[in-house]
Amino acid sequence: MPFSDSIIFAQFVSGLSRAMILFIMASGLTLVFGVMRVINFAHGSFYMVGAYLAYTVTQMLAGPIGFWAAFIIVPILTCILGGVVEVVLLRRIYEKEHLLQMLLTFGLVFVFSDAVRMIWGVELRMVSLPPYMAGSVNLLGHQFPAYHLFILGLGVAIALAMWLLLNRTNFGKLVRGAAEHREMVGLLGYPANRLFTIVFMMATFLVGLAGAAIAPAVRISLGMDTDIIAECFTVAIIGGLGNVWGALLGALIAGMFYSFGILVLPKYAMAFIFILGGIVIVLRPNGLLGKTSQAKV
Repeated sequence: MPFSDSIIFAQFVSGLSRAMILFIMASGLTLVFGVMRVINFAHGSFYMVGAYLAYTVTQMLAGPIGFWAAFIIVPILTCILGGVVEVVLLRRIYEKEHLLQMLLTFGLVFVFSDAVRMIWGVELRMVSLPPYMAGSVNLLGHQFPAYHLFILGLGVAIALAMWLLLNRTNFGKLVRGAAEHREMVGLLGYPANRLFTIVFMMATFLVGLAGAAIAPAVRISLGMDTDIIAECFTVAIIGGLGNVWGALLGALIAGMFYSFGILVLPKYAMAFIFILGGIVIVLRPNGLLGKTSQAKV
C-alpha cells in the first residue's frame, strides 16, 4: 500500500517524539546499570508516579502555571523518592548477586503499584494542555501536534545536557570512570556510596521528567509502568546496557520501528521493536554501541 509523503513525514515526526520519551527514560535506566550494575525493574514505577504527580500538581495549580510547574516539581519529588529508595534499600544489596537485586526491584513494582492505588485510586486521570500546546504547528507545509514538537525539543535539550554533564564536568568524568572501572572510585578517595546515590537520583529525576512529559499525552492509569518498562529495557539492550548514547540510538530506532510499524501492521507495531531486540541479542549481545568487557557512559 503506497503512502503519501505527508503521511510518511507525519509518522517520522511522531516517531521522533516517541523516541525522545524513550530516551529520557532509558538513559536513566542504562546510567544506573552502567555505574551501579543494578537492573532496576522499578524504573517504570517512578515513571508512573511521575505521571500521577503531574496530575496532582496540575490540579492544585490550574492553568499554564500548573503545567509548567509539573516539569519542575515532579522530577524533584521523584528524585527525592529515588534517593530514599537507594539509601534505605538498594545500598544494602550492591555486593549481592544480580538475582537478589532483580527480586528487590521487581518487588518494588508491586509496592509502588499498591501505593498509587491507595493514593489516587483506580480511575483514569488526564492532564490538560495549555491552549497554545493543544493546537497544531505548521511544519514544512504539514500540521503537527504542538506538544509532539515540544517533547522532541525537550529530548534534544536533555541529550545536550547529558553530553555536557558527562563530557565537560569533573563529576561526569567520575561517572564515566566508575562505569568502566568501578573500583577506581574508591582508589581516588571518592565515596562510592555517595556516587551511587547521586547517580540513582539522577536516573529517577529523568524518569520523573518523562512521566510529567507523557502525562498530557496519555490516559494516566495503573499498569502504565509495566507497559513502558519492557520497551525501555529493549531500547537499552539495542543500544547497549550502560551506554547513554546507545540509549539514544536505541530509542530512535525503536521510535521509528513503532511509528512506521503502525502503518504496516497496526496490531503488531510493538512486536517489531521486540523482534529487533531479539535479533540484536543474538547477533550483538552487548548492543549496537556496547563494549564486550566494560560498560560505557
